[in-house]
Amino acid sequence: MSVDLTRRRFLIGSGVAATGILTGCDALVQSPSVNAVLEKGEWLSMKAQRLLLGGQQLAREYTEADLSPVFKANGTQLPETDIYKRLIDTNFTDWRLEVGGMVKTPKSFSMAELKAMPSRTQITRHDCVEGWSAIGKWTGVPLGLVLEQVGLAPGARYAVFHCADDYEQSLDGSGLYYESIDLVDAWHPQTILSYGMNGKDLEIAHGAPLRLRVERQLGYKHAKYLMRIELVDSFRNIGSGKGGFWEDRGYEWYAGI
Repeated sequence: MSVDLTRRRFLIGSGVAATGILTGCDALVQSPSVNAVLEKGEWLSMKAQRLLLGGQQLAREYTEADLSPVFKANGTQLPETDIYKRLIDTNFTDWRLEVGGMVKTPKSFSMAELKAMPSRTQITRHDCVEGWSAIGKWTGVPLGLVLEQVGLAPGARYAVFHCADDYEQSLDGSGLYYESIDLVDAWHPQTILSYGMNGKDLEIAHGAPLRLRVERQLGYKHAKYLMRIELVDSFRNIGSGKGGFWEDRGYEWYAGI
């Protein structure tokens, strides 16, 4: 068994175990001192990975012979929001990706405009915190190229991805899925806005018309059904301030593998 596979399985197992602990021990989760320890551990994990791998180290890529015969569609497979239903009715012809927040020139992009930009195709393994993995072929535009189109304002630190997926109503009263990464991962060459999977347009169950691929992190970071990207300096005014839908519910923000 390779060191890479062993490390990934250990981290996935640790994530599942941590989730179970968080779910079963509400009193601990609500303790400021326990949360401080968990957040410190997450920060150390991120720093250690980047020290060992470097900011631009690639996740392993595979060949077409390695593609999984079945790639599980996890989470929401058909968003029920009115706006998404209308997009399906028009075959996403009216869809546009809004990019704003702390940028110099806010813009919106049609799918045709994104596909006209230089693309990247990569065959990578998707590792879910639930313990399963699958290998898929993804095609899309590097996120860094999109960010270059809008220019970042001073102080921008994170890219937040807002989705059409209304997962559940809880916490802040909104179940709309969202995720975030920092600018190190935003400019990583394998971080792409994917519109294609296995040689075809992205299917609805896998996040059509556009999803994030951030290959050095666990699956819940790979937000589907993208509608808007917001550049921010912190998460304080988004959701419950933890940087993502599942992070607001106890998951770690940095899910490096």
